[in-house]
This record gives sequence, C-alpha cells and structure tokens, in this order.
Amino acid sequence: MIRVLVFLALMVSPAWAEVKIQEVTSKGGIKAWLVENHDIAFTALSIRFQGGSSLDAPGKRGAVNLMTALLEEGSGDLDAQGFAAARDALAAEFQFSSDSDGIDVTARFLTENRDQALDLLQGALTAPRFDAPAVERVRGQVLQIIAAEVKDPEAIAADMLNKAAFGDHPYGTNPNGTAESVAGLTRDDLVAAWKGALARDRIYVAAAGDITPEELGVALDKLLGGLPATGAPQPADVALTVPGGVLAQDFPGPQTTILFWQKGLRFDDPDYFAATILNEILGGNGFSSRLMDEVREKRGLTYGIGTGLVINDHSEALQGSVAVANENVAQTVQVIREVWAGLAKDGVTQKELDDTKTYMTGSYPLRFDGNRRIASILVGMQMLGLAPDYPATRNARVEAVTLEDVNRVARELLTPDALSFVVVGGGRP
Repeated sequence: MIRVLVFLALMVSPAWAEVKIQEVTSKGGIKAWLVENHDIAFTALSIRFQGGSSLDAPGKRGAVNLMTALLEEGSGDLDAQGFAAARDALAAEFQFSSDSDGIDVTARFLTENRDQALDLLQGALTAPRFDAPAVERVRGQVLQIIAAEVKDPEAIAADMLNKAAFGDHPYGTNPNGTAESVAGLTRDDLVAAWKGALARDRIYVAAAGDITPEELGVALDKLLGGLPATGAPQPADVALTVPGGVLAQDFPGPQTTILFWQKGLRFDDPDYFAATILNEILGGNGFSSRLMDEVREKRGLTYGIGTGLVINDHSEALQGSVAVANENVAQTVQVIREVWAGLAKDGVTQKELDDTKTYMTGSYPLRFDGNRRIASILVGMQMLGLAPDYPATRNARVEAVTLEDVNRVARELLTPDALSFVVVGGGRP
C-alpha cells in the first residue's frame, strides 16, 4: 500500500490552465470530464473504480489483484489469444491495474475504430471469461512476484510499515496477497471480486482527444451501462498508527533500507498547501531539500532521500525513504530526527519559501504531453473533489501561503518524538 503521492493537480503549466474541461453526463447518468482535441484522430479514456484491493473478501487476499490482471485474458466469445488479436487489429491499447484504493482502466483508440474498440473493452469489463488456462498462467505470474518480494528489502520494509501503521485494515497487508491466499483462489472467488469491484456507484471517468460530449455520452452508456449499479461496501477509514522508535529486520547485503513515517493530513484540510510547501522543503524538492542537503550533500550518507504527503482514500501520512550503507544507518536516522526537530522548532526561511513557490508554480511544471496523461489527471482531479476550473486557480492558492502559515504548520504537523522507522538490512540505529 505504501506509495508516494503523485499530486495530480499541484504542478501545472500556464498552457494547461487554458484547456477547457467539459462536464459530461450520459443519458444513463454516468458522469465524465472531457478535454476535446480534434487535431489528431484518436482518444484516450481513463476510468477508475474506487475500492481496489481493499475490497478483498476475508481470507481471499489478492483476489482483486488477480481478477484485474485477468480482464484482458478473454471475454465473451474471445479467449485470451482472440482478445489480444482483436485489440491489435484495431491498433487499440488497453491497460488494467489495481492498487489498494482502486482499479484503473485506460484505453487509447483511433477515431475510425472507436466503436469496435469500445465493444471490445466493454466485453472485458462486463463479460470476462476467467478461463482456467488463463487463470493458472496469471496466477503463476503473481506467485512469482510474491516470491520475488520476499527477497526484496524495499518490499519487506513496505510490508512492515503498512502492518505497523494500519494493523488489520486492508492497508495493513500486501494487495498481491500471500502465496497461500493466491494459490487458494477459485474461479468463483474471482467472479465475486469482479462483481464487487466493477460497479457504477464508484466510477470516475475522463476522456481527452477526438470525441465530442455527445459521442462520449453514448460511449459511456455503451461501455459502462451494463455494469452492476452497486458493488461491495467500501472499507472504513483507519487511523494511522505511529508507534515511534524503530522496527528492524535483518537482511543480508551491504545496504539497509529505511522507511519513516508520521501523521499527515487530507487534501481538503485548510493547511494542505502550506503542508505541501513544507514537505517540498523537508524532503520533496530534489537536491534543494533539507534532508538531501544534510544527509547527502553534507555527509555523503546516501545517493538520495525523499519524503511525500501520502493521501489514500481512508488514511493519510507523511512518509519518507532512504537506502544507506549498513555502517551509516545510525547516523542517518539521527540526522533525519534532527532535521525533523529543527523544522518543527525553527521553521523555514523566506528564501526557502520563495524558491519552493517558484518551483511549484512554474519552474518544474508537470508536462501535459498527451491525451492519455490529460485523461488520467482529470480522473485524479475528480477524486480529489476539485472543480474543473481548479488548474486556473491553483497557483494563486500556492502564492497565498505565507511564511507564518508554513511555520505554524511545521510546529503543528511535524512530530519528531513520534517519528517511526522501519529498518531492513544489516545496519541498526
């Protein structure tokens, strides 16, 4: 579950602020956002079903992950090979993936092949086959991933962090499942996961490219209208556990992976922009961050260290990571704690604030370099509850943050005494 948030609407170019986002509602009541672009005759579509692997039934961990991987392995009258051949013949691209909070479906198709591509994608979403040969082949691939993660210190550390932070909540276990749980999944389990996760009451949709609002409305009903109206209940929110101190596990090798975390805040918190600026100064803004300066530049303890505000659907955190030589673990942990405490006590400087605002508002803008990227960003904006005009107003919100705002948030948010660490490797603090 651990992940550093890619904040979908924080860094935008001036050109993006001028793009017109249209809100579309199909006759069947399915809502979507659209950016029309008729310069090139293709369309990108992005769909997210909220819930993801957190919807796994008790004892069926990994079912949503495996089910999602099987959506492109045949539907209706087409087996896996037939589905792939039909997709390739249309020059269409489909991708299916899942995480703890959702299932993502992306598609790109030529305008001349739009209807056929949508028919094929509809079959994958509404009539997947879950044929035994495909199930066993993909199950084997998932089991290989699980076996590899047991030997990966970063994966081990992530699992330890999530268990410590979220306990028995679905966030507390690996969405891939265990070797035992995945081996025990039946076709009936996959069908149940499909019916519970792909439903109309949890859909976010966006499109960008050569399609009109009227055409998109028809496509939405055609593609998604046949899905169940409701799916499995969403999991409850979970309070982040921050035990403080260090959790350690031995792992052979010259390096040690260190993850660290504390409480975070939601995007709708009035202090979120101040906290985002604070995080950039702490550990988010590459070589100019405090942690990079103290841990790498001044002491040469690592090649890189970073932090991020992590927002999940049901919890939030401020997390960081670094990998160091075993003999440098104790010093690295001490420096991280000192930087945390220094920012909490003394805050940031006016120059750090000004430089970070410049970075966030234009120095390193997120590039909107294609319809696929735009469609994905529009879905992310919807899930954050943003208005279509948000990109045009976002920079003003950043500029409105004062030095007093950031330093107050540093005092209130940063908790050096409760900062928690996971250490996997041969080093110890």
